[in-house]
Amino acid sequence: MSASKPTFGPDVLRIDAAEAADRIARWIAEQVLGRLRRRGAVVALSGGVDSSVVAALCARALGPHRVLALLMPERESDPESLRLAELVASSLGIRTVTEDITPILDAAGCYQRRDDAIRQVVPEYGPGFKSKLVLPSSATGQLPLFYLVVESPSGVQKRVRLPLDAYLGIVAATSMKQRTRKQMEYYHADRLHYAVAGTPNRLEYDQGFFVKNGDGAADIKPIAHLYKSQVYQLAHALGIPAEITSRTPTTDTYPMPQTQEEFYFSLPYAKIDLCLYGLNHGVSPRDVAAAIGVEPHEAERVYEAILRKRAATRYQHEPALLVEPVPQVG
Repeated sequence: MSASKPTFGPDVLRIDAAEAADRIARWIAEQVLGRLRRRGAVVALSGGVDSSVVAALCARALGPHRVLALLMPERESDPESLRLAELVASSLGIRTVTEDITPILDAAGCYQRRDDAIRQVVPEYGPGFKSKLVLPSSATGQLPLFYLVVESPSGVQKRVRLPLDAYLGIVAATSMKQRTRKQMEYYHADRLHYAVAGTPNRLEYDQGFFVKNGDGAADIKPIAHLYKSQVYQLAHALGIPAEITSRTPTTDTYPMPQTQEEFYFSLPYAKIDLCLYGLNHGVSPRDVAAAIGVEPHEAERVYEAILRKRAATRYQHEPALLVEPVPQVG
């Protein structure tokens, strides 16, 4: 009698976290000290689990004295993010520098340009208003069109569908935040002769959840091969504070509180992880549906959404294009 086929579920993402941490730490040391010939690493600490894990891995690989944690709040950041970033830096024994990027963003017109774009659809938007972008769930079958949620000073909320021009204007202005942070990371990396460590996990890297030449820029990306669920396993193995591992992932980009699920992934990370793994490994939508508690046709829609987003964001992974190769430096 043949053995029954193993049930597809969260266990497919289970890793030996201690072994993975040691292997990644060795790789970081080889790349930073060997290939890149840098003296240490700069990590932008956001108070989230991804940057906390990367900081811990760098500290293990290079020693805490060779890691600089850069904290970069701005006037629309959640103060809790700064507190949690300070908490993890203290727990790892790494140095911190805090750079408030609000004056740079103000001078560049980040907030003004974004608000001007919002006023294309909400003319009354002004001082005291808050906003965020949201997506419908991938499993609903709705077109993946962004909606704008605004909240008036009196607390009244309304949701409007965004025309393309307004959406692009909001995103272009808001992306100044990530690009300004990256500028500060490379300033400190240059002055210390350090490398910049990026913090995307596999889900973010695959689905283009980053700003080109912003948070997508880095010298090393130590966890880009790991699904978000696996990053949490590493976090527990590395002793990341529970306040961080129990916190719902957020973007901390817009004035209103915003989860990564409602902004970009449209499903909780544990479910979208299984969908991405299933798609990558040829698992049928029916088996994925049973694992995440949806109907098979809904899982098919998630597969389609992943493929659409992967294709739409391919540009973000492209290096600068050359007319002819330059083999002497390539």
